[in-house]
Amino acid sequence: LSSAASDVYKRQLLNNFTANTEKTHQKQQTCQKRVCCFSFLHNFFIFRDTIFCRRISAGRMEHSTEILYNKTEVYCSAVHRFGSDALLLARFCEPRRSQKAADLCSGCGIVSLEWHDRGHRGPCLGLELQPEASALLAAACTEQGIEHITPVCADLRSFREGEGSYDLCACNPPYFTGGYVSPDARRATARHDGSCTMQDVAACAARALHDGGKLALCHRPEQMAAVFAALCAVGLEPKRVALVRKDEHSKPWLFLVEAQKGRKPGIRWEEDVLTGNGVRYGR
Repeated sequence: LSSAASDVYKRQLLNNFTANTEKTHQKQQTCQKRVCCFSFLHNFFIFRDTIFCRRISAGRMEHSTEILYNKTEVYCSAVHRFGSDALLLARFCEPRRSQKAADLCSGCGIVSLEWHDRGHRGPCLGLELQPEASALLAAACTEQGIEHITPVCADLRSFREGEGSYDLCACNPPYFTGGYVSPDARRATARHDGSCTMQDVAACAARALHDGGKLALCHRPEQMAAVFAALCAVGLEPKRVALVRKDEHSKPWLFLVEAQKGRKPGIRWEEDVLTGNGVRYGR
């Protein structure tokens, strides 16, 4: 998207997000005491030393604000929030400062905003299917003056812009292929692969990346074989893998993989990532 078109698109998303908003927002509240939050995704505790919370009513939608280490704000809602897996993914595959990157299945935009917080300033696409989640990222970018991240609300199965031009893609895809499906369509879309399979993610990344470009993603260990098969089927060769555990005696609950387009087979196993009591962010 051109810079002008990008600005117009962000403003449109922000206008939709803030429709029917009260004229006066509630004042920002600062929670100074230590908070211990349970992550339902990972079955362990995440410790947050200081969280800045601001709840804004936007029609029926509220969002809270979480602050990353270098004070970048991430807007979250009850449905569209982030967990430790997304933070680990963003840190596993940081783009160089000026590289062109894409955050696929971006949700509230935590991966692209974490990259920004850590110094990335190259063009960055935030591709998300759900309008409310895309609006959260658009609002966060607009209100903080972040111009290099472009939120796009579209289906990655049909997305074609910028094919062959990206240096790096990252994706925190829906993990679940079966089992209980939430009656809330938004939660179901975020957690189950009905509208976004691993094959869909791999195909989108293969189209977007130039030769030698990289795709990084996180997934459940029991899905490793299926993930590798989907990547190899579209010419993305797994090159780096890391297992994530709570401690050295625990079973892995996540794996991180980086694949490269058009390269020969050969995997390097990284040291296990030990999360202990959680993955920290903020100061």
